[in-house]
Amino acid sequence: MPAPSQPTQYILLPVNPWFIAFTLVFSLMLNLLPVGRAAWTLAWPDWVALTLVFWNIHQPRRVGLTVAWLVGLLMDVNNASLLGEHALAYSVLSYTAISLHRRVLWFSLPTQMIYVLPLFLAAQLVIMLIRLAVGGGFPGLVYFGAAFISTALWPLATYVYLAPQRRPAEKDENRPI
Repeated sequence: MPAPSQPTQYILLPVNPWFIAFTLVFSLMLNLLPVGRAAWTLAWPDWVALTLVFWNIHQPRRVGLTVAWLVGLLMDVNNASLLGEHALAYSVLSYTAISLHRRVLWFSLPTQMIYVLPLFLAAQLVIMLIRLAVGGGFPGLVYFGAAFISTALWPLATYVYLAPQRRPAEKDENRPI
């Protein structure tokens, strides 16, 4: 039994590829919810970006740039936005997350949040710069609230997405593993 001050260390089972697909489809559906165009919805978290960054950090060989590009194209088609803006933003996001994945996994969740915040801000910035380049207006600083909310959801995403992979903390004498 570990000391009370130490967190329980889990040995993670291999991730099921169907679970990765389910989380990506579910996050895509959350992004596709009709939340309207009110000012508070500008700070609606980008669920797809959160899920992509999580899987890019934890499973970079399974979820890479191709998945990010395809999901980004689906977001562009749904939003009727300029084709490729989300695809480019998600590709930049995934490339950076894959580049940092070994470093990020060494840290605790609060420190991981410090690492993923610039990733989410960069994705938001890429989308905003593309919109500004084609003649759109500056959306204001509230637009970047989505990156901060996505960062605040990082511990919850980590807990939920790793839950199926955790083994029991105490050893079961009836199981051979």
